[in-house]
Amino acid sequence: MAGNMSLVDVLVVGAGPVGLITAYQLARFGGISVRIIEKHVKSVQDTYGRAITLFPRTSEMLDQLGLADELLQEAFACRETVAYDSRGEEVHGRGWSFMNEMKDTVFDFSLVLRQKYQEEIFRKALRRYGVEVEAPVELIGVDVNDTDPSNSHSVTATVQNTERKAVETIRCKRLIGADGGHSSVRRLLAVPFEGSTSEDKWVRIDGYVKTNLPKPRAYCAIESPTHGNVLWVGLDRGATRIGYAFTDDRANAYVEFNEEAAIKEAIAAVKPFTLEFERVDWWTIYTVGQRIAKRFSVSNRVFLVGDACHTHSSGAAQGMNTGIHDAVNLGWKISLELRGLAPPFLLNTYEMERRPHVEKLIQYDADISRLMTNHLPENWEGDPAADVNQVLAKIMDDARHFNSGLGISYEALTDNPLVSASNSIGPLKPGMKGPDIALLRPGTFERTRLIRETPNIGCFYVVFFAAESSQSPAGALFHGLGQSKVLNKHVRNRTITYLTILPTKAPLVHASHGRAYFDVEDKTGYKRYGADPSQGGIVVTRPDGWICALIPGGNDAVHKLEILFNVILLGPLEKGNQDGA
Repeated sequence: MAGNMSLVDVLVVGAGPVGLITAYQLARFGGISVRIIEKHVKSVQDTYGRAITLFPRTSEMLDQLGLADELLQEAFACRETVAYDSRGEEVHGRGWSFMNEMKDTVFDFSLVLRQKYQEEIFRKALRRYGVEVEAPVELIGVDVNDTDPSNSHSVTATVQNTERKAVETIRCKRLIGADGGHSSVRRLLAVPFEGSTSEDKWVRIDGYVKTNLPKPRAYCAIESPTHGNVLWVGLDRGATRIGYAFTDDRANAYVEFNEEAAIKEAIAAVKPFTLEFERVDWWTIYTVGQRIAKRFSVSNRVFLVGDACHTHSSGAAQGMNTGIHDAVNLGWKISLELRGLAPPFLLNTYEMERRPHVEKLIQYDADISRLMTNHLPENWEGDPAADVNQVLAKIMDDARHFNSGLGISYEALTDNPLVSASNSIGPLKPGMKGPDIALLRPGTFERTRLIRETPNIGCFYVVFFAAESSQSPAGALFHGLGQSKVLNKHVRNRTITYLTILPTKAPLVHASHGRAYFDVEDKTGYKRYGADPSQGGIVVTRPDGWICALIPGGNDAVHKLEILFNVILLGPLEKGNQDGA
């Protein structure tokens, strides 16, 4: 059973959306080899669980990865929400109403596209870089030798093609477990999965329906006294998803809960509205639980992402979004480190940054899961007779910036140089998402967006908000940049890209560093980033779009940039010594 042996830089286990996005990034950034395996054949995987909703920040990240346009060609852009009480009367400020406040982004809607169609788009994108999903291939063994140098093939994975029964040994530098809640990676490495599973069960059913629901193509909540806070969502291709709580008293009515029973209960759940299924595409029943891995990595050589790292209900539609946040946070760090362009300690920041948000989601999800089954949260200290639907509405509204992803930020810590402790400038501070501002192209003055002009290609962006007096080659800041051997080294390595924003339109932009753009007429960009047009300023954004540092445009700005990148990045002369960094 020895099988064949092969080498690869990164092996991704699991080809759901999170695994595909992880592999896609590594292939897109280049310079390392990638393989991705999936234990299910695609026909089985297409029917194995289906997430549907991408919230604005996730859509922004996918836009920076060049994937949003294809998603939008197939998705349902849901901009309307509605909630109905048990009498069928519309009630405001309840259910999914927080979606109405998803502003300050062009993706001010829920991008609804069933998981199988998302995966097709991600597989196609991955294929463009010469990487195919290998299936059905299952991970059956993994060993980590943490005494080897960090850039060696110190992880040994044993995999088996379950159709041909062929066994292969793959030695890799990094292994990424994106293989779901029953993760083989997590199990084989004995990483504890802490938390609990409740007795609550939920049903999800997708299909084509006839109904007298007034707004069937909205993100809808129906407050049912028997089936909890019922989910109704218009899907892509004109389909509909209905989800409801399946309590013990409902379950006792069935010897076997099958598709016919799922339809019958769905019809009861949406009363007083009528419902008829013309066709069912998929349905499932599952147990609600919240769990989190005790550690997100093993020796910084194996990493867990998505459901392999944390599980929760679909109540807040956060599962796939959180997993993609994991993947986007981790992908560029592994790419830079393996290519010798960043020190290994950068990998420590993955769990450092992601764990607080996952823990917040776990607690939030536990509360809303109970509320959606008509129970108050376990540690509820308010009025025991409180209306669960009103409590649910307040909790979801309070978490609206978290739900949309637009308010997710990373804390400045002394051991995390990716979130500088530099001073805030205006309303922003390091660790926050960089706002997507409108810009004008030189010459034509066509409008574009900052996110579109700073794609995620695995590099940092140094964005100069030019002072009005520095729009010439004689600008002291730009002159200093040209003289900096440290920064020029990173520019040559393509780990830093410059971009200049000018406060007013001008006929020439040739003296700018990097590509140049103009702010719009009312200088919205300067205002959003707190840059004074008379003084200028510098914003350093990470490859994933979060702000790394904010630096005033003074005489010491170049020196501050050099100090920042001397910690975060390595140059050619340092690559050979990266293990000692």
